[in-house]
Amino acid sequence: MIRARPLAKAQGDPDWQLVAAARARDEAAIRELVRRMNPRLFRIARGILPSDAEAEEAVQEAYLAAFTHLDGFRGEARFSTWISRITINAARMQARRRRPDKDHSVSDETSPQADVLAFPGAETAETGAARHQIRGLLEEALSRLPPELRLPFLLHEVEGQPIPSIARDLGLNPITVRTRLFRARRRLRQALETRLRGGFDTVFPFDGARCARMADRVIAGLRGR
Repeated sequence: MIRARPLAKAQGDPDWQLVAAARARDEAAIRELVRRMNPRLFRIARGILPSDAEAEEAVQEAYLAAFTHLDGFRGEARFSTWISRITINAARMQARRRRPDKDHSVSDETSPQADVLAFPGAETAETGAARHQIRGLLEEALSRLPPELRLPFLLHEVEGQPIPSIARDLGLNPITVRTRLFRARRRLRQALETRLRGGFDTVFPFDGARCARMADRVIAGLRGR
């Protein structure tokens, strides 16, 4: 029997107590961690994979891998960081199964400076009523971006992850990340800037019944191991 590694507390990790409980197979703690992580992990997987269904499958694989090997998590980094990297790997492996690997490390853009895609105007009754439609437009435009542009954009603009952190998680040079953000913003601006009112906070949601079903599947998978 392999003894679990001692669990340290990464600085400022809000999930530390839940992780400690999840290591003891506390199903309530596992469900809460799944609920907390779902939006972030789904967006990460969706940044790599071309469909919601494939992204959801990759996230489920990541959860099962993470919770099965939770005794190996030492707490030196935040749990969200650790499981995000597992999700990136799971989504990339799934993408490789779909098509041959491609090298996207070289970019043809050299200017990393660009204005962020603008969403002018305060929230009004009219813009509030249109948010559902706007989200659809955003998701469609983001889905058309190639994965090497879509994932850094989602991590930076939606998740608020800093460029050095994105570079570390994706194994890229920070300059490459900046360049890809520039290219993503430019493409989105060309497609959407005259049509949008609102923001990015509602794209690729993963909540409600979908969130609950994911938790059920993760628990069922863990019980079978």
